[in-house]
Amino acid sequence: MERRVAERLRGALGPLGLEPHAFKVGWYNAVLQPAFHLPYPDDTLAFVILSTPSMFDKALKPFVKKERSKIIRDPVDQCISYHLSRVKEKFPDQRVDVMFDYEILPSRKPKFLAQTAAHVAGAAYYYQRKDVKHDPWGKKIYGVCIHPKYGGWFAIRGLLLFPDIQVLILEQPAPVDCVSTEEKRIELLEQFNFHWQDGRYRDIIEVKERYSEEQRVYFATPPAERFRLLGLTQEAQRIEFH
Repeated sequence: MERRVAERLRGALGPLGLEPHAFKVGWYNAVLQPAFHLPYPDDTLAFVILSTPSMFDKALKPFVKKERSKIIRDPVDQCISYHLSRVKEKFPDQRVDVMFDYEILPSRKPKFLAQTAAHVAGAAYYYQRKDVKHDPWGKKIYGVCIHPKYGGWFAIRGLLLFPDIQVLILEQPAPVDCVSTEEKRIELLEQFNFHWQDGRYRDIIEVKERYSEEQRVYFATPPAERFRLLGLTQEAQRIEFH
């Protein structure tokens, strides 16, 4: 069952530059405090959805061209929401729950911890302070996921959960430890925590694909000014930010 669902998701999302990676809810809950658990049985089938560098051209720009009159908040969030909602239609006999990376609970906690989900699904390695043996920092250090193909040139966009599908047997893939030396891990975490704006951490490994120049300019631009880069009207911008 898991294989059929995965194939259908890859067929629907792959052409959009989106990658689905399967995991069991129990894998995720096992590494987190109860306050962050997903409220599903351990064997529930789930997929974490990544956006790859090609998403910008394959999904976002066509979406903006088609739906430009409806875009009143973040174009990327609306694009991902649109496509993941459409994926649900491919499973008319299944309940499909969707969680997005930007959603938060009334408690102000995120609905899910995106980097943990990517790690347990084997999609990207979540490098954290605990992965450095000789800790040189005396302050809080945030972790970051690195993809074996895209380095830091990707994003974790959401989860698809299938509450009616319980998978008893599913082999958990280990994420690729592509930043394997102590020195490189320290360099990665320092670049991400202290120099994240220059994006150097994204190239901590040799990558096979990265964001285009157009895409880099878009994500480096303050959100309120991104509308004009996509040719959207000032009216849409006012609705969102004023």
